[in-house]
Amino acid sequence: MHEIIVNLHMHTRYSDGSGTHKDIAEAAIRSGLDAVIVTDHNVLVQGVEGYYRLASSPSVGTTRVLLLVGQEVHDQDRVPQKNHLLIFNTNRDLSSLADDPQILINGVNEAGGLSFIAHPNDPAAPAFNEDDISWVDWNVEGYHGIELWNGLSELKTVVPTKLHGLFYAFFPQFVGHHPIPETVQRWDDLMAKGKRVVAIGGSDAHALRMSLGPLHRVIFPYEFHFRTVNTHVFIPEPLTGDAPTDKKMIYEALANGHCFVGYDLPASTRGFRFKAKGFEQSAIMGDEIPVKGGVTLQAHLPAPAEIHLKKDGTTVQVRKNAHAGTYIVTEPGVYRVEVLRSYLGRKRGWIYSNPIYVR
Repeated sequence: MHEIIVNLHMHTRYSDGSGTHKDIAEAAIRSGLDAVIVTDHNVLVQGVEGYYRLASSPSVGTTRVLLLVGQEVHDQDRVPQKNHLLIFNTNRDLSSLADDPQILINGVNEAGGLSFIAHPNDPAAPAFNEDDISWVDWNVEGYHGIELWNGLSELKTVVPTKLHGLFYAFFPQFVGHHPIPETVQRWDDLMAKGKRVVAIGGSDAHALRMSLGPLHRVIFPYEFHFRTVNTHVFIPEPLTGDAPTDKKMIYEALANGHCFVGYDLPASTRGFRFKAKGFEQSAIMGDEIPVKGGVTLQAHLPAPAEIHLKKDGTTVQVRKNAHAGTYIVTEPGVYRVEVLRSYLGRKRGWIYSNPIYVR
């Protein structure tokens, strides 16, 4: 399998972002990304998908990025807004179905697309007149996964006052701590009920231009966001440079959960692996494997950190300052890995694997 870095969930001038698709592509190339998925609110922008290139530069490790287009759909008549859904890989605008989340999800499936619940927990930020826009209809079925870590939602948890907001506007590197705990708990609860739920990480980049008196600032430029919360995706072969071929590989991998969420600001998470070896077969993140005969789980990190192995949401093993961890499984369960790393004076979430389902 070949690892690529994808940043997803972002906005352009077609909705409430400040940049163009070209701006996003160039920022992504400078950040070393392989692909981005743009998801403007309630609009499916046509004619902009494909590979974008940048003239070679000694400071840039890559000269191209694949830009894909989805959408973030919600009921615009509902106040406050709730139930935002990220939609990938459809060829038509589905925003007309937004007033009923289940009908919307059904429409995505009928169109052959993927759907992920966006920022499941997105609290209010009264100091900035921002409402709680969490997902509330948890009776829905048929979606592929959830956005486990949303960079902008996390910002709302650390700005009780405008003074806090001013600090983070100038020092955004202090924002990232970990996914909102209620979202992680919801993910574990869903999987405990037998559901296969793929976790992705989204930046929710807007590159908003904000003013506070005489101070003016772009809040989280695209390029900064692209160096933080990313989804690392495993595809069967390297990107070919043919957009339709590579698009198909990326979306198939996301559908299967062959990915992990990495917070790449403290250090690159590229190179993380979580796999299983059983009596008759092997598995990677997102796969199922039978427990018969025992299963060996292996996690490998690109640098030493604190590894937590979880079974059905409960920690069963911790390894500190470790490059790798091995665990012998004799019981069925949903096994996943969380990795913590110290950065800017505190321990922060670094890697969140998708699970291996031991049945």
